[in-house]
Amino acid sequence: MSGYSRLKLFQIDWAAFGAVLVLSLLGLVTMASFTEGDPFAGRQALWIAIGVCVFFAASIVDWRFLRRSSVAGGIYFALLLPLLVLVVAGTAVQGARSWFDFGVFALQPVEFIKIGLIIALAKYFSRRHIEIRNIRHILVSGAYALVVFVLVALQPDFGSAIIIFCIWLGLVLVSGISRWHLLAVFVLGLAVFAGLWFFGFQDYQKERILTFIHPLADIQGAGYNAYQSTVAVGSGELFGKGIGYGTQSKLRFLPEYQTDFIFAAFAEEWGFVGVVLLFSLYGVLFVRVIQLAPRGASNFETLFAFGVFFYLFSHFALHVGINMGLLPVTGTTIPFMSYGGSHLLAEFLALGLLSGMTRYSRATPREALHKEFSGGYDQLR
Repeated sequence: MSGYSRLKLFQIDWAAFGAVLVLSLLGLVTMASFTEGDPFAGRQALWIAIGVCVFFAASIVDWRFLRRSSVAGGIYFALLLPLLVLVVAGTAVQGARSWFDFGVFALQPVEFIKIGLIIALAKYFSRRHIEIRNIRHILVSGAYALVVFVLVALQPDFGSAIIIFCIWLGLVLVSGISRWHLLAVFVLGLAVFAGLWFFGFQDYQKERILTFIHPLADIQGAGYNAYQSTVAVGSGELFGKGIGYGTQSKLRFLPEYQTDFIFAAFAEEWGFVGVVLLFSLYGVLFVRVIQLAPRGASNFETLFAFGVFFYLFSHFALHVGINMGLLPVTGTTIPFMSYGGSHLLAEFLALGLLSGMTRYSRATPREALHKEFSGGYDQLR
């Protein structure tokens, strides 16, 4: 193998990889500072090491075979099967049937179907960009996402269901689908919800929805998690309380501090300065993914890159919004920081896939992208 070939083989985006590695280590440091005897940090370090290996392994694969409809469709349907098994025969853990428990570790299939959905939608839209303004493409692509959405919501895992919706919506917007057709679908959805609100839902069901939307109205009950999270974030002030001195997490006032509320635990210990650093690292990651999108060797690779962006960004925005009391609590991890092997492996795999695709990337003029996506790319400028 020539020196140039070896260089191309490991042509990865070191800026993006460096950012996610630092984010992973910041999450690890935050976990290690909770309480002595917690197993989270040690296990997370192992998952990070495995995730890095997955990233480099995926970076050296030629992923052009994913362009084949049979492959993209096969991956999508193969990853749907575990979700169906969980809904039908899964064992509930903390009220949700989301994991396969293998004793030594637990696997959460929804994390991988997110990547499968990105592949399926990227393939679907890449073949139909010329006639993309036909409303049936909203309906067909929506059906792909809806099946996953329903199976995930039935677990129930509303946080992941929202991520599934965000991935679909983001790819629909960037693909160049008619905004009027999309608006009509949303208006229809709002009309159905309004009909259910006035004529279908019982009073107790309405109360649950209102509590979900405004959790801080009941801080002793449904809003307890959101309230404690906002207290933790606010108490960090400018420079934070210091690593290992976050009282909300250390004294267990903050629930799920290693997963759903790790941003709040980090903000309490690192303060505003630390949050700025954290946001800067995520900014580097998101900008690099967006910059890789126009260089895709074909429409499929470009759309896949956009899908990875929407996948990671929606996780980030939803998690931070929940932790700051701006969004209803749904239980969502933040990329590369939260505890858990399934989401870490999926995130490193997504970046590895994207890195592998850059080995046969193109330097595409902006004008060519305009023609390919019928103006869809303009939405991200």
